[in-house]
Amino acid sequence: MGDSILDMYLYETNTLLEQLDGILLAAEQADTFSEDSVNEIFRIMHTIKGSSAMMEFNSLMTVGHRIEDLFFIVREKGMDVVPEQTKPELFDMLFQAVDFFRGEIEKVENDQPLSQSIDHIVDKINSLIDKIQGTAAGTAAPAEAAPQPQEEAPAAGVSTVDENYPFGVHVFFDEGSGMENLRAFMLITGVKDYCGDFVCFPDNVETDPSTSDVIADQGFLIWFRTAEDRDSVIPAVKNAGSVREYQPVDAPKPAKEAPAPEAPKADAAPAPKADASPVQAPKADAAPKAAPAQQQHAKESLISVNLAKLDQLLAVVSEIVITESMVTSSPDLKGLRLDNFTKSARDLRKLTDDLQDVSMSLRMVPVSGTFQKMNRIVRDMSKKLGKRAKLTLIGEDTEVDKTIVDAIGDPIMHIVRNSMDHGLEEREADRIAAGKDPVGEVTLSARHTGSEVIIEIKDDGQGVDTQAVLNKAIRQGLAIPDHEYSQKEILNFLMMPGFSTNTEVTEYSGRGVGMDVVKKNVADVGGTVSISSEWGKGMTTTLKIPLTMAIMDGMEVSVGESVFTIPINSIQSSLKVTAEEVIHDPAQGEMVKIRDNFYPIIRAKELFCMDQGCDDIEEGILMWVEAGERSYCLFVDELLGEQQIVVKPLPNYINSFGVKNYGINGCSILGDGSISIILDVVNVYTAAHSAY
Repeated sequence: MGDSILDMYLYETNTLLEQLDGILLAAEQADTFSEDSVNEIFRIMHTIKGSSAMMEFNSLMTVGHRIEDLFFIVREKGMDVVPEQTKPELFDMLFQAVDFFRGEIEKVENDQPLSQSIDHIVDKINSLIDKIQGTAAGTAAPAEAAPQPQEEAPAAGVSTVDENYPFGVHVFFDEGSGMENLRAFMLITGVKDYCGDFVCFPDNVETDPSTSDVIADQGFLIWFRTAEDRDSVIPAVKNAGSVREYQPVDAPKPAKEAPAPEAPKADAAPAPKADASPVQAPKADAAPKAAPAQQQHAKESLISVNLAKLDQLLAVVSEIVITESMVTSSPDLKGLRLDNFTKSARDLRKLTDDLQDVSMSLRMVPVSGTFQKMNRIVRDMSKKLGKRAKLTLIGEDTEVDKTIVDAIGDPIMHIVRNSMDHGLEEREADRIAAGKDPVGEVTLSARHTGSEVIIEIKDDGQGVDTQAVLNKAIRQGLAIPDHEYSQKEILNFLMMPGFSTNTEVTEYSGRGVGMDVVKKNVADVGGTVSISSEWGKGMTTTLKIPLTMAIMDGMEVSVGESVFTIPINSIQSSLKVTAEEVIHDPAQGEMVKIRDNFYPIIRAKELFCMDQGCDDIEEGILMWVEAGERSYCLFVDELLGEQQIVVKPLPNYINSFGVKNYGINGCSILGDGSISIILDVVNVYTAAHSAY
């Protein structure tokens, strides 16, 4: 079986499980299943059952089939058939089933054997079916009988793909079964055991997912050289999974003569069409096909693309950006008046910008998928820890690079678990005594700030006992006794390897593997983690992550002979000032007044300990920058101009010195081949105030 088939199965099943999780969470909150949710769960289970059977994943198929049986009863008789006292058990079983499916899928992804013993979950499903039906143990809802093949049914709108293969079988799969192209591929595999000489329509079902819509709309055709070959494969067709009906069809023989009176019939039934019986397909059949065609168009407007291909596209676009910059900035062009070249270069730059925007947008996905998964974490932990809690989501539509979204899923999950386990109070009475809502709240928010996305995980629990953290750090040799530590420094101990304030090892904490891994995973995608807390009011963990790690618009500035790049979206304006306009504040240092507000001045030369560069404030220029809650003026020598740059990561041996903490976010190759350092506006401010 090809990897493309397995990849498609895994993608489809994981997508269905995410949908199922959302349906279950909403239903549990409403304490009932709506008619739509019952139908949707039935469809999801039917699809997972069928596709798993096709892939011969028996454990998944069996569990999916039993849940489908259960919801067949509910769908036929309504939710009234479920006793009120049975609903919590039903919800728990379904969530356990989702976890079981995910565990089995993970085994498939890791090439591990699937579970052989599934009695524990099947017994729970059977028990619920018995309670719903009120029958003896083991009685299952009657499965829907597969329709018998209807060989006499007309087959309109089919044609042979090769006149040498005139004898066909027209196959239709169960409606709504999903992944019809994979079912067709498995049917082909079965047919090969009986006959190896045939052609199909569509013929590229293994590699082209869009054929699924064609098969669902028009059916699947297999053509043979002889009627004997066709008859020999009928057992394979009968035994194939999810086959709703099939019928033999014969390609029409070309007419030797076409008398004039027969012309109207030719319009009604075109010559290329096959016909399985003397009965012509009614004209009405042609009209409904317009609707499936529109549906097919809508479905094909979204396709799945391998991320590696997007990486290749972005790499090519990056090289185009660099090459365009080298051409337009070539020293050979200096002093030349080339009006046509300048116009063409301007047009090329616009097209390059458009190409960059499109290629970047292909990789951007909303964080909603990651955020929604946290609902399940909060739900499960609320039950196991006996804490009532709710999750509030803000900014779910915020988009980030796909690679970054994948990387931050585990860190966010760990922080949410920390908030549930460590943050929220153990007893509701303690919350009420503190003037809080008895139901704890975990807030997960995302927002853009310039070239970054800021994700905050906040709880309204008891906060962090900084004294307890400091005492534990001293005992572990991480802190020096009698040394004065700021709150920020104490909270940073939480992100040290092996550090945990929990003395008891639980399912969720106390193992010493936690925030240090979170910090590392976020750092791997160029982000940072910070913690803030107020005792008695809660804790906030902030992740600052770049939107993308590829291409950006930047403003080049110089300090001495060095070139720096500031992200365009962080720049408010540039300005020249006189010495008299600079205010010297004992606490803030140099400041300048802009639009009735005072902003600190940070000198790049001093921050980066450079030998060269302007010292006189009147000789250089101030770049007024803003990112997040930080706004200040960066003093540089000269403004060189705007440039589209390709962000290159710094080598690991340089990153090991913690240069990100000094506001260095990466580098880029300029048009003349030299290197420019990309500045992180927020961390420049943090580094400057730490130094001062």
